[in-house]
Amino acid sequence: MNAQGLFIMLISVGTVLALTVYCMYRVLNLPPVEMDDITGPLGIDTQDTVDAD
Repeated sequence: MNAQGLFIMLISVGTVLALTVYCMYRVLNLPPVEMDDITGPLGIDTQDTVDAD
């Protein structure tokens, strides 16, 4: 592999790793969610059975 190929590979792998670390950091530092705010599938009314023709 020549120097240009090695350079492009290092830049691309570094970019993917940096983006992965950034996304993981953002997800893991989200504020906690109160249990009252979480609704299950039965608590959501989608109105799809109102006029089921």
